[in-house]
Amino acid sequence: MSGKSRQWFAVRGPVTATQKIVSALLVWAIFFAAWEFMSFAGLVNPLLVPPPHKVVATLVDLFVNRGFTGDVAISVGRVMFSFAIACAIAVPLGVLMGVFPSIEAFLNPFVSGWRYLPAPSFIPILLMWFGTGEAPKLVLLVIGVIFFLITLIMDHTKEVRQELIETGMTLGADRMTIVRTVVVPAVLPNILVAMRQMLAVSWTYLVIAEIVASTDGIGAMMMRARRFLHTDEIMSGIIVIGVLGIALDILFRYLHAWFFPYLSKSKS
Repeated sequence: MSGKSRQWFAVRGPVTATQKIVSALLVWAIFFAAWEFMSFAGLVNPLLVPPPHKVVATLVDLFVNRGFTGDVAISVGRVMFSFAIACAIAVPLGVLMGVFPSIEAFLNPFVSGWRYLPAPSFIPILLMWFGTGEAPKLVLLVIGVIFFLITLIMDHTKEVRQELIETGMTLGADRMTIVRTVVVPAVLPNILVAMRQMLAVSWTYLVIAEIVASTDGIGAMMMRARRFLHTDEIMSGIIVIGVLGIALDILFRYLHAWFFPYLSKSKS
C-alpha cells in the first residue's frame, strides 16, 4: 500500500478539510451516477423511479413556477418552532434528572414509557383534541423528540465529573449554584450535540405531521403528488428535506465550534 493510501485509510487518523470535501462530493457523485445509469439502462421503472435529471428539472419548476418556496418556509417554521418548544422543556428537565437522583427516580419511569410509544399513533387523538389546524402537527413533532431528548441530556449530565461537583460543595456553593455554575457549563457542549441529533429526528416526522389535514408544507406537496403518481415531485420533496437537514446539521456543528472552541483545540 502506498504512502498516500496509508494516509487516507489510517486507523483513527486525522482527516484533512480537503479530504472531507472530496469524499463528500465523491459519494454523492457515485450515488447519482448509479441512479442515472439504472434509469438510462432501463433497470428501473421511470414512472416509479424517474431519472435524476428529471427530478432536478421538476425541483427547479417547483421553486420557480409553483411557489414551493412558501411550502419550504412553512415546513422549516414548523420544525424549528416545535423543536424550540421541545428543547425549552427537555433541557431543564434532563439536567435536573441528571443532577438529582430523586427527580430521576420520579420522572424517568414516565419518560421511559413515552419513549417507546410511536408518535404517529397519536394522530387520531390529536385530531380529536386539536382539530385540523397547526396544533396537532406541532404537538406531534414535539412528542416525536422530547422524551428522547430528555433522556440524552440526563445521560450527558450524569457524565459531568464528580470532582467538579465536590469542589463546588467544598467551596460552600449551594445546590442550585452548583447546578448553575458547575454542571450546566460542563454539560452544555453535549446538550448542543444532543439537540443536533434530535433535530434530525424531528425532520423525519415532518412528512407524517403534514399528512394531518394539511394543505401546505413539503409533506402536503408530496401527498398531493402521490395522488397523481408524480414521483418526480415526491423525490424533489425528499431531496429538499435532505438538503435542509444537512444545512442545519452543518449549522449546529459550526455553532458547537463557535461556542466551545476549546474542545476543538483539545482534539487537534
